[in-house]
Amino acid sequence: MMTNSYLKPTPYINFDTSEVSAFAEEKAGNAADPVTQAVNLYYAVRDGIRYDPYAIDLTLEGMRASTTLKNGRGWCVAKAILLAACCRCRSIPARLGFADVKNHLSTERLRRQMQTDIFYWHGYTSIYLNGEWIKATPAFNITLCEKFSLKPLEFDGKSDSVYHPFDLKGNRHMEYIHYRGEYADLPLDAIIETFRRAYAPPDDEWRSADFDRDVKQETKT
Repeated sequence: MMTNSYLKPTPYINFDTSEVSAFAEEKAGNAADPVTQAVNLYYAVRDGIRYDPYAIDLTLEGMRASTTLKNGRGWCVAKAILLAACCRCRSIPARLGFADVKNHLSTERLRRQMQTDIFYWHGYTSIYLNGEWIKATPAFNITLCEKFSLKPLEFDGKSDSVYHPFDLKGNRHMEYIHYRGEYADLPLDAIIETFRRAYAPPDDEWRSADFDRDVKQETKT
């Protein structure tokens, strides 16, 4: 399988910036093994970048890997882009995967804004290791999982890391309802079109909302 297109920088997967390349080099570690490097990068993005579904900026600048790294937070697609950028920086082929999911982890504000529990174009990273494409989902950082009683998604570079259907209390967590494929770069226009049809436009209250504060209120922590 040709993987050259999954090794190049793009306007979104911009590992050809000093910030992203330095982050990737530091977090990959000293091991020569691509699997070990990919695992290290996965955890660096999963836990080093906070999950924030309020931090959605559907512009070129807003979706760049370098922007997510600078902000220290991002939603699932933004974190998947950053992980793909880090892998490509280390000459590990990576692409962006998408699926529609029914997500039972959200805040009251998010449920009210979306008016649905379906998250369209949920993003993950697909990484080419030992001749196979392996799914990696770095969205939920460990502290968020602890607050919502979720089993954290681990990644060993050998098997897919995808959302668990139930949380640690046995409640429904995540259901995959439609896969949208895997791409060499971000299909931003298609995502914007779906969001326009599926979700209400953000209002002033949404733009000033704080996800961390809402999580604290939701979980009483």
